[in-house]
Amino acid sequence: MYYSRIRKTDIADGTGVRVTLFVSGCRRHCPGCFNPETWSFTNGQPFTPETEQALLAALAPPYIRGLTLLGGEPMEPENQRALLPFVQRVRARFPEKDVWCFTGCTLEGELAPGGSHHCEATDALLDCIDVLVDGPFIEAQKDLRLVFRGSANQRVIDLRATRETGRLCLYTPPHGNRV
Repeated sequence: MYYSRIRKTDIADGTGVRVTLFVSGCRRHCPGCFNPETWSFTNGQPFTPETEQALLAALAPPYIRGLTLLGGEPMEPENQRALLPFVQRVRARFPEKDVWCFTGCTLEGELAPGGSHHCEATDALLDCIDVLVDGPFIEAQKDLRLVFRGSANQRVIDLRATRETGRLCLYTPPHGNRV
């Protein structure tokens, strides 16, 4: 897997101060995408053990709330396979921190068993994610007033609550505002 960018202190892609990993590779190519340079699977640099160690070190400070995965498309099957062991290590080392993932896939569609992006790593990776922002960016539904999403069709899903209740639960940020 390649990655296009790492932000060690990001406040735009989830709640609190976060470490963000922009993975490379996306076959969706949404018109109006904010990050088209990440469509290529070889954009940026290879994700190496040294990259992983740098990310783990960046996650260590107590003011860091968690990790955000975006791209590109973290849920492309080849990216899932590379991300799963890393995210499992993040969860083991930092159980108090949360993991967010932005994807153009939908939870009940492409990520569900039988879906186009479901692979042997999907369920385990989803089990490591606390908040999933799902759905493709649709330029006609773009709304700059939305929090943590670019178009009105996208959802901010509380995966932890969804797993606990067995029903889809939307995320409510700590400050109580709606997303």
